Amino acid sequence: MSLDVSADLLDRAERGAITDAEFIACVRESLPYAWMVISSVVTDLDSGTAEFADNTTPPPSEADRGQLLRALASDAIRGGLERHFGVKLSFQNCHRVAAFRPSAVDSDTYREFISVRGQLLNQSPELRDC
Repeated sequence: MSLDVSADLLDRAERGAITDAEFIACVRESLPYAWMVISSVVTDLDSGTAEFADNTTPPPSEADRGQLLRALASDAIRGGLERHFGVKLSFQNCHRVAAFRPSAVDSDTYREFISVRGQLLNQSPELRDC
């Protein structure tokens, strides 16, 4: 899964730095399913008081799963999304994405979510091939 980078954006990247806004626009247009999931999780976080909000719905297709994996596996994309939304993103499997408030990053809840134990407890036979 690759980003759909316009010739203009690529040319400008070859000549120098690109702004976060330009990069985020490219991500939003290239990975619409991932953008929708992450936006939704951030909206859920913003509408409540919990330390985090997460998505537990599996992607509807392999292409959508690929978008989510691409967005969260890339340091540049993930970092850009975190800066854009003002959150810390965490990822446990092919679809469980969580957005944490920056103030929660050192909390017990965050440490449990990103722990080896948390990863193992989030597995199930139906997720084995995701």
